[in-house]
Amino acid sequence: MAALKKGRNASATSKPWRSLALILIAIVALTGGMFASGHTTPRLGIDLAGGTSITLAAVPEAGQESAINKTNMDTAVSIMERRVNGLGVSEAEVQTQGDRNIIVNIPKGTNSKQAREQVGTTAKLYFRPVITTELAGGGAAPQPSGTGEPSADPSGDKATDGASQEATDGSSASADPSASATTQGRAVTDALKADESPAATDEAGPSPSATGGAADADAKLQEAYAKLDCTKESVRATAGEGAKATDPTVACGQNSQGQWQKYILGPAAVDGTDVDEADAVLNTTSGAGWTVTMKFTGEGSKKFADITGQLAQKQSPQNQFAIVLDGEVVSDPYVRQALTGGNAEISGNFTQQSAQDLANMLSYGALPLTFREDSVTTVTAALGGEQLQAGLIAGAIGLALVILYLLFYYRGLSFIAIASLLVSAALTYVIMSLLGPTIGFALNLPAVCGAIVAIGITADSFIVYFERVRDEIREGRSLRPSVERAWPRARRTILVSDFVSFLAAAVLFVVTVGKVQGFAFTLGLTTVLDVVVVFLFTKPLLTLMARRKFFASGHKWSGLDPKALGAKPPLRRTRRPSAPAQTKEA
Repeated sequence: MAALKKGRNASATSKPWRSLALILIAIVALTGGMFASGHTTPRLGIDLAGGTSITLAAVPEAGQESAINKTNMDTAVSIMERRVNGLGVSEAEVQTQGDRNIIVNIPKGTNSKQAREQVGTTAKLYFRPVITTELAGGGAAPQPSGTGEPSADPSGDKATDGASQEATDGSSASADPSASATTQGRAVTDALKADESPAATDEAGPSPSATGGAADADAKLQEAYAKLDCTKESVRATAGEGAKATDPTVACGQNSQGQWQKYILGPAAVDGTDVDEADAVLNTTSGAGWTVTMKFTGEGSKKFADITGQLAQKQSPQNQFAIVLDGEVVSDPYVRQALTGGNAEISGNFTQQSAQDLANMLSYGALPLTFREDSVTTVTAALGGEQLQAGLIAGAIGLALVILYLLFYYRGLSFIAIASLLVSAALTYVIMSLLGPTIGFALNLPAVCGAIVAIGITADSFIVYFERVRDEIREGRSLRPSVERAWPRARRTILVSDFVSFLAAAVLFVVTVGKVQGFAFTLGLTTVLDVVVVFLFTKPLLTLMARRKFFASGHKWSGLDPKALGAKPPLRRTRRPSAPAQTKEA
């Protein structure tokens, strides 16, 4: 029995070192990860780093209130992200806020006026015939197959994505890359003439001035096409800018190999609003894999049948139509015959995600939604720096007041509290720095306020434990047993208190939007870290300090002086009085 008791005491003695070693390893590992990632400072939000925050409210068409739903809002977010990226903006944020709002946060260094114009307008989706195309760096664009013809399709109602198909068979059948500029220009001119509306000429034929104007337009289009460098993001963002739906234009697009292509496209034949619905479907019957199906409106069915009938009679690449969203080609499938059923299917080497992305883009053209600009907040970098400095000063003042209070009231015990606060601060800083590149967390001004409030919550946990220990000393116990007896009761109080704080932070995070979520997130994070620090650092450190003579003897500067605490005389065991001897009667 004695051996068992000795073993238990030895095990308990080693536990403080285990906990301290564990939290030290965690801090070193997280710090190493922070330096390895290259993000050694927390990512700052718009209100601290400077930039523009735009709030957009969804407005449905009359009788289409149900159009404001998660699917449509997520699709709108995807489109707006493409627009912001097209401006060459890095670290921009586009996210939904509540049920009907979208928040666009654009960091400093961006033309805020241009950004507002880009994200605040309705997306424009068109189906345009392809006149010519080639890789942005020169050379032939990839084509569907060696013959330029799609595989047989039993339904006869299918458009195959040529760029994706090429990734499967690896062959190419495009226009001769060695063709001269003159030949290419003639092909473009002929294609444009073929696409001209009959109304463009009168019975007597075009007038010389009209012919000259068309020739000038063709020359300008070919010149723009020759200069178009789709490998540059700034060029892609402005390609075909200002072109009307009824005009031919130039555009950029990315094929399935990630290569940029440039296009000359004819006038829009079908508008995005002519698409009734689009879905990503796993086609297991024909083995085509993931495909994108489209269903057109009554008027759209006729337009689509007309354009596919014309394209089916042409050679590659003029048997393709480009699906153009906001001036960028998102797909360029080819056709083999007129699709007259009001339905179409785009197939190729789609993954589930890529098929869903294309379906969302096609659906966006028919969304009965527009967006109204509710508010625009612009913060300069200088103002953001001032706000950050003010927040840091406020935090420093709060921390200094807490430390002064601890020094005045707890004296030697304040060393343990201050060390715990520093450990908590180090963990908070490192984790916030890692969360920036990991989940996009940005430290805004409300988040800084949450961190300042957390100083008081963390200090409160230490105070609860210290007061429990002092209560045990007042009862006449020595320090070491007081530390162990006080812990179970203090632990329950700390857990209940932190649970309430975390629950409040979680509810606030869920029911609020925007910057207030930054406050809730920081408050919740620091509350969790408070539990970790108290359990793995504060309690083990106090256990070790209780073995030092300065604390164990109750030095007057230790904060644990029994005399100053008004302790009772030491508890002593009293022996029970012995029972009176019984005499044996005769």
